[in-house]
Amino acid sequence: MADYDWSQRNILDLAGMGKEIALHTEDLHVYYAQNESIKGVDMAFEKNKITALIGPSGSGKSTYLRSLNRMNDTIQIANVTGKIMYKDVDVNSDQADVYEMRKYIGMVFQRPNPFSKSIYDNIAFAVNRHGKKTKAEMDEIVETSLRQASLWEQVKDELNKSALALSGGQAQRLCIARALAMKPDILLLDEPASALDPISTSTVEETLLNLKDQYTFIIVTHNMQQAARISDYTAFFYSGDLIEYDETKKIFTRPKLQATEDYISGHFG
Repeated sequence: MADYDWSQRNILDLAGMGKEIALHTEDLHVYYAQNESIKGVDMAFEKNKITALIGPSGSGKSTYLRSLNRMNDTIQIANVTGKIMYKDVDVNSDQADVYEMRKYIGMVFQRPNPFSKSIYDNIAFAVNRHGKKTKAEMDEIVETSLRQASLWEQVKDELNKSALALSGGQAQRLCIARALAMKPDILLLDEPASALDPISTSTVEETLLNLKDQYTFIIVTHNMQQAARISDYTAFFYSGDLIEYDETKKIFTRPKLQATEDYISGHFG
């Protein structure tokens, strides 16, 4: 490992630039038992943009992402401190309604995880948990969300077919459609294309680009080309710290820190 000065930081101040902020964290720490995985991260995300979180394995980027809608609550030894501010509400507070919050801050995981139900019911089940809809209303929600996820034309005649019969790329787009059906403001994606072939990956990326005028996307990726292709901002994490955060074009052409340049060029470590 090169002798980097980890005390240096280049962190974009989006609020100070007058950008509309969808969500931000203040002094966010994540502990697994005695191990500090996230070390006091202050970070803001611009509304209706795609932000990529990059960094080596174990850097904390997925842990940070999962914190944003309190997925770490499911881990008994996890303890998250600091603020996660969404619409002037600290969703990390004990008073926050986590179930309600996740309607607005959705999540798509690394591996497609469709329910063992029909394609139609994968979406209807999630929506109905938050209030019953009429058949006509549900039909519209299912079609709209599948269209948004670029899946409608492929499955419109097979909506009663088991979702488990879908290909990997289709299943991941169904999971995106399922999340979009809840009409979130923000969608968190943890390496959503890592298990997909190049064609399916391209379709998922195109889907995100087509939808970013309606949603804010925060995506963890190990794929530098993917981050460069689709994101507006890129954040480099290392050992639980946010090291550099800037516009993607700057991160990939003229990063301010040597560690960032070495990581994206493959000379890190």
